[in-house]
Amino acid sequence: MSAQPELRTQRLLLRRWRESDRLPFAALNADPVVMAHFPRTLSRRESEASIDRIEANFAKHGFGLWATELLASEVFIGFVGLWLPTFDAHFMPAVEVGWRLARPHWGQGYATEAARAVVSFGFDQLKLVEIVSFTVPGNIRSRRVMERLGMKHDPNADFEHPLVPVGHPLRGHVLYRLRPSDLATA
Repeated sequence: MSAQPELRTQRLLLRRWRESDRLPFAALNADPVVMAHFPRTLSRRESEASIDRIEANFAKHGFGLWATELLASEVFIGFVGLWLPTFDAHFMPAVEVGWRLARPHWGQGYATEAARAVVSFGFDQLKLVEIVSFTVPGNIRSRRVMERLGMKHDPNADFEHPLVPVGHPLRGHVLYRLRPSDLATA
């Protein structure tokens, strides 16, 4: 496995982060519509710290949340990648596939296209036996992406997210799972 590979799809480049990504990433994280399924938006400082954590993850594990850009225009649109959640839950340890795209790039199939490449990388290169994804029940857009990837909702594994305050309306999460054998039937 080559360290920190770039991934390409028909329309997208998934790559390491650049200084020029910091401002549009902060704008994405400050958008209340993009962050509607998170407890709050992020400040510029929090967004910067997120990029630093993502880059440290690449250095340590050889994968992470790739900065994602359109091949045709080289415009940064968000991230898609694999992550090692660090909170305590019954399904841990796990590798999560996740995405966050700027609103102008929603509804064009980019999240699904990029996530398919990421899932293939996870199974083919990293030899993962399972990839999970989770969100709040009302995040229908992300749930549809999970389903298009062939992921299956595991209602018995739904959970209360320990990093979301007790009583918060976004504490409850649904869990989706994907194994390499699921891809043959997707």
